[in-house]
Amino acid sequence: MSDIEHPRYMISVAAELVGMHPQTLRIYEQRGLVNPRRTAGNTRLYSDADVERLRLIQRLTTDIGLNLAGVERVLHMEDELDSLRLRMERMEQEMRRSLDEVHRYYRRDLVLYRPPQPPTVRSEKKRT
Repeated sequence: MSDIEHPRYMISVAAELVGMHPQTLRIYEQRGLVNPRRTAGNTRLYSDADVERLRLIQRLTTDIGLNLAGVERVLHMEDELDSLRLRMERMEQEMRRSLDEVHRYYRRDLVLYRPPQPPTVRSEKKRT
């Protein structure tokens, strides 16, 4: 788990960080827009990534004027895009490893070819 995904903020702190009411965060969780971790005592803990997601939700609803259904759609597409980016990066790394392996074989198996040269004729000069 990366540092940005580490749960650290209780709901009241997370709500204050993004300028929302704690009940709004509960509604967003019910709608599946944000998924805070839970402690053994069932207390919600929000990570920095969750707080950033809440800020994005706030921008989408306030600045752009989307309703929660629109926000759900945008967040779903962003999550899918992130997933596809990760998949593409993994595939690119795999492709590069495969290419490196192929190139290693080439270097071992290839021998420099030099076309045969016709014999050189020396001209002899007679000594007098």
